[in-house]
Amino acid sequence: MPPVSSLDQNFPNPFNPVTTIRFQLEEPSRVRLEIFDVRGALVRKLVNGARPAGGNLVTWDGKNDSGQAVSSGVYFYRLTANDFSHTKKMVFLK
Repeated sequence: MPPVSSLDQNFPNPFNPVTTIRFQLEEPSRVRLEIFDVRGALVRKLVNGARPAGGNLVTWDGKNDSGQAVSSGVYFYRLTANDFSHTKKMVFLK
């Protein structure tokens, strides 16, 4: 069976003010890693480009694409890479 890309739970979770998201890629891929609020609105695009195969780490500082701190609450992060797409939930507590 070929290896499969995966998305891990962010850590720490809940977090304040920074969290780390780890993901594995089976092969070098064009990747999108995005943060959404509970309404489904895009909050921040963390990655939009090529990433190498293997383990990858990305941090989120609790800010939106405009550099403003987001409010406490539940957020979702979605990784899309080739045929793989997966979403997980995280909590930001101030």
